[in-house]
Amino acid sequence: MHPVTAVLLNFRGYDTLLEIAVLLLALLGILALPRHVSDHQHRPSSANPVLQTLTRVLAPLMLLVAGYVLWAGAHRPGGAFQAGAVLAGAGVLLHLAGLLPAWATPGRTLRAGLAVGLLVFIAVAVALMAQGTLLQYPLSWAGALILMIEASLTLSLGLILAGLYLVLTDSGVQK
Repeated sequence: MHPVTAVLLNFRGYDTLLEIAVLLLALLGILALPRHVSDHQHRPSSANPVLQTLTRVLAPLMLLVAGYVLWAGAHRPGGAFQAGAVLAGAGVLLHLAGLLPAWATPGRTLRAGLAVGLLVFIAVAVALMAQGTLLQYPLSWAGALILMIEASLTLSLGLILAGLYLVLTDSGVQK
């Protein structure tokens, strides 16, 4: 495990846990705002065939890069936050190409994806607390637990960051 990942999840676990909670709460707060604050109605931009074609090529590559950055976080700098940002970038690119609609209201599957990172992190913390320590991983399980947390955080962070853009785009807050 890379020292940066170990520090973030082993020595600064509370900080990382609270960061994902704050991001999720920010998105939930925006989703709770009234939808029709202005007379803005979101109209999808006209689809540019060149942008759509490039997006269809780039989005899978971005997914692959996100997976690599997550995996690389075990051996060198990288990990959930960086991989989640790449996933979010893919989501924004898909939206700009007209291949992904803005979010009116997230469905159950999307809500589960938004919360899975925080829930897995809390579940691991509670399980470790039952052993007497909070967010101090036993050496024999540290790698597997951190990888599980990082993978779930990657999915959640990608959805949360993309969601912040997509929700703001739908509500007319952006230009």
